[in-house]
Amino acid sequence: MIVLDEQLLGRGLEQEIARWYRGKVEHITTLRPGSVIKDDAIPSLLRGLKRPTFVTINAVDFWRKVAAQRSFCLVCFAVPDSRATTISGSLRALLRLPGFRTKDERMGKVVRVAEREIRFYTCLDSALQRVGSWRL
Repeated sequence: MIVLDEQLLGRGLEQEIARWYRGKVEHITTLRPGSVIKDDAIPSLLRGLKRPTFVTINAVDFWRKVAAQRSFCLVCFAVPDSRATTISGSLRALLRLPGFRTKDERMGKVVRVAEREIRFYTCLDSALQRVGSWRL
């Protein structure tokens, strides 16, 4: 399951991702309809799901602020709001890389995808790791 942050609502990303991703794609707001979901509540909501990958462009509030947990993967795209429409293709490229291809490989990771690099930390090691060459 891929869960999109509320900042990504109304951009058609769920349909774009659903074209190539075989699992379920939904927005975080469907997990608790009719209520405001604060950023600090998101890890708790994700733990209640079966191994989701959460996608956000809010790297400032999630990167290095959320503890990596075995039950989910969190992907922060460090892109401006105006480039949010590129996320489907970039997410697809990320999920083709070794270490991210399967749910088993990516669970327990918090990832930051920037224009020229991908960095991540895991629930087993808080030291930052870097993926080889990358270009958004």
